[in-house]
Amino acid sequence: MRIVVLGAGTVGGSIASLLCLHRHSVTVIDLDAEKIKRVNETLDVRCLTGSASQSSILFQAGVSSADLCLAVTGDDEVNMVAASMSKAMGAKRAVSRVYAPVFRDLSTFDYRRHFGIDRLLSLEHLTALEIARAIRHPGSVAVESLARGELEVHEVVVVEERKGVGQLLKSIELPQGVRIGSISRDGRTWIAGAEDRIEVGDRLTIIGKPGDIGSATDLFRSGNHSTVGVVIAGGGETGYHLASVLEGQRSRVVLMDKDRDRCDFLASHLKETVVVHRDATRRANLEEERVGSADVFVACMGEDENNIMAAVEARDVGAKTIMALVSRPDYARVVGKLGIDLAVSPREVVAKQVLGFLSDGPIVSRTPLSEDSGLSVVEIDVLPKSPSTEHVLANLGLPAQCLIAAVIREGFATVPGGDNYFEPGDTVIAIVADDVIDKLEDFFEGPGA
Repeated sequence: MRIVVLGAGTVGGSIASLLCLHRHSVTVIDLDAEKIKRVNETLDVRCLTGSASQSSILFQAGVSSADLCLAVTGDDEVNMVAASMSKAMGAKRAVSRVYAPVFRDLSTFDYRRHFGIDRLLSLEHLTALEIARAIRHPGSVAVESLARGELEVHEVVVVEERKGVGQLLKSIELPQGVRIGSISRDGRTWIAGAEDRIEVGDRLTIIGKPGDIGSATDLFRSGNHSTVGVVIAGGGETGYHLASVLEGQRSRVVLMDKDRDRCDFLASHLKETVVVHRDATRRANLEEERVGSADVFVACMGEDENNIMAAVEARDVGAKTIMALVSRPDYARVVGKLGIDLAVSPREVVAKQVLGFLSDGPIVSRTPLSEDSGLSVVEIDVLPKSPSTEHVLANLGLPAQCLIAAVIREGFATVPGGDNYFEPGDTVIAIVADDVIDKLEDFFEGPGA
């Protein structure tokens, strides 16, 4: 594939390196000549020095024939403008990295739709989701929201007899906007079907509207369940997103940050998180906040060294599970020796996401539902005159191991029924077995593909 990477910093450089390993044709653009020189000396890529938001530079980079444009400079506004221009100039897909949460907040303005960008990518939010996944269930679902936040993915472990346990799925009265996506049992995971029966011990993936999904989970789990005590060191964007994801989801969250103004912001934006004005690198502060009684301690401050120091101290005072954000790859070999149970690398997180975009067909992105499950969440564009538009869903003959979770039409997401049609321009969210993805893709290909 022909891929243009806008930005040669830490993120852009690591993405370019990853793409080279997968033998793609890569062009890198950056305004900083020194960064371009460094990339040019270490990677087999084409490099251009200039502003990513200038049409002449984008034209020289060949975005008009690019399969994918990734705007990952350090400036949110430049990324969005550059990705929008690339898309308008002919790039098949354009992705923009954003840092500020406001750009992903649909309650105020839909930046992605306005600028015609395929995806807004927050490295900090993705990293927080990766850590949250590890806290809840190692190997569990990493996708927390779909359809730009209009749908949520919840995971429920059936631990007791409830109303929905022992019944066939077709006989369970789920809310209209909710689907059971997958069932995990005895080390095997499959897409839920109407004839499946829910058993105690099953792990269910439930997809639905935020307002409806709570009543669906109550069918399989009581409100009385154990909570996990989590202490987060660092109230930056990653810490903030992690607290937002965890609070209210069987977790008691304490967030520590040494900046008073940041603590005021966090306290006003987090509803159920206890925000503490403390420096988490000081052992006395960890002891004072009783970190030793925490089930999980997560160090996600700005510097790797601070994260490692806080993690080691938290282990020493008695925290049960230790996680740390570690960006430098050369630190990866030593963190395990220091008693850190999990080191999460933002580079590896963004690498997984970027690899999901590498498709030249109607599939926009592909994300594993969970480790070793053999299932993926795919986002698919409905192309004009494709077979998917010829019949209602019930008569399309889609592969058996495929569940249509949602359809996005004109910016709004709905959970379709068997009598609904797909229309050109729709975006479909589906859970599908990896071995039938090619068959599913055939339904959405346009003529002559």
